[in-house]
Formats: sequence, C-alpha cells, structure tokens
Amino acid sequence: MRQCEIWYADLNPVRGSEQKGHRPVVIISGNLLNSYLQVVIACPLTTKIKGYKGNVIVAPDSLNGISEKSEIMIFHVRSISKDRLIKRIGSISENQLMEIKQGLDDILRY
Repeated sequence: MRQCEIWYADLNPVRGSEQKGHRPVVIISGNLLNSYLQVVIACPLTTKIKGYKGNVIVAPDSLNGISEKSEIMIFHVRSISKDRLIKRIGSISENQLMEIKQGLDDILRY
C-alpha cells in the first residue's frame, strides 16, 4: 500500500455524514507511515461530482483504473485500517497528489 494508490475499500460502519459503503479511496499518507502502521490516511472518491473547491476531479484512464469520472473528497480525509482495503485498482499522478495537498492546506488554514 503506497501513496497515490487507489484501492476499493469497505468504509462501513460509519456515523453521521461520513462516506460509506464499498468505494474507491486514494491513499495520501506517506510511504514510511504506510510501511510501519496498520492504518493509512485516505480520501474517498465519489461519482456524484459537486465540484467543491479543493477536490480533485479524475477521469478514467489506464493509470487510475476507475470506471467513471470521480471526485476525490478531500474534506472526508480519514485514517482507515489496512483491513478495510480490498483491492488495488490503480493510482493517481504526482500532479493530482499535489492538488490534494494544496486543497488540504487550504481547508486546514482557513
């Protein structure tokens, strides 16, 4: 499990407005953390695109392995157990990771 990878994950059970179900997530935690801890930090994807500022929109391609245009929901970032990760499907680009980091910086600053 490495930074930038997209995995199908089981996010159930949840509380309140957390993202639920079996869905793709992108791992944003660094590889050092990913290699030593039993959790990763991830952002879920949704096909219900709202275009929220800071969220990254990804179109299906051979790199990411997703089947539909999706939005990476940075405001739903969460730490999840590696046990929730079901199957690796692809990865995002370094540029997309930089966009996520910029979006997180923006929401954590204001």
